[in-house]
Amino acid sequence: MSDAPTDDYEARLRAWAGRELLERRPGPDPVNVPMIRHWVEAMADDNPIYLDDDAARANGRDGVVAPASMIQAWVMRGYAASVRADEDPAGPDELTALLAEGGYTSVVATDSELEFHRELVPGDHVSVEETVESISPEKQTALGAGRFVSTVKTYRDASGEIVATQKWRLLRFRPAGKPAPKALRPRPAINPDNAFWFDAAREHRLVIQRCADCKSLRHPPGPCCPQCGSFDWDTVEAQGEGHVHSYVVNHHPRHPAFEYPLVVALIELTEGTRLITNMTGVAPEDVEVGMPVVLDWIDPDPDLSLPAFRPAAAKER
Repeated sequence: MSDAPTDDYEARLRAWAGRELLERRPGPDPVNVPMIRHWVEAMADDNPIYLDDDAARANGRDGVVAPASMIQAWVMRGYAASVRADEDPAGPDELTALLAEGGYTSVVATDSELEFHRELVPGDHVSVEETVESISPEKQTALGAGRFVSTVKTYRDASGEIVATQKWRLLRFRPAGKPAPKALRPRPAINPDNAFWFDAAREHRLVIQRCADCKSLRHPPGPCCPQCGSFDWDTVEAQGEGHVHSYVVNHHPRHPAFEYPLVVALIELTEGTRLITNMTGVAPEDVEVGMPVVLDWIDPDPDLSLPAFRPAAAKER
């Protein structure tokens, strides 16, 4: 179904006001002391009228009574009936199915207002029935677009007398879409010959490999000097200035880690070596061959730092 509710859908929801949602259904067990004992221990409720007949009589009762807050516990179907399909062959109720049709597939309880008519005592057998009071128009909530479904549960004893009522409100909502995590920039291929360069970049240092024998500079890094063949080398730190030797504006193919159009430039450093980087602080149409540039840094995530270059004029401003 479309996110925008249709008039027909709204009418079908409104038609539920006043309808029976749950036929009268007895709880699986009568009120009993063992269950009361488990409840008060779990709730750390030490009121003696729940387990001690003498204390209950001293407080005007005929004997022990059940905590009022246990009213729902006496009609719960139990774990198996709640989760096993063969216990509920009809599947979800009609209203739940109608709400799911509108995308309201998630649920959270928001309000519960109880009114007690008399206390329950061991031997009482409680039943519950439920009617729909109202279904709200669609509301925008922090959880997503949803509708508040208000119902009234009526609890009766074995003779049919009302022992408690409960106004119950749920928010049935359409889960708000979560933004997809930003894609990571593709990882560089790091090996023993170039690891030093990426290590320096993480410290925001742009270094150039230098032959230890003939002192010639080279980039990209490599194990052997192309000028003299020496395997000995060290590094120098670049001044961070140069100019655009060439560039392209990339539109396709697109990768989710980048914003397009993407300027990819071949930068010639004042030291004479060249490297391929992105341009920052400039529109693609303003990039020119020969444009003076200065060093900038891109930190796409905590594990990666890469040099980039921006127009030298931007530094002056």
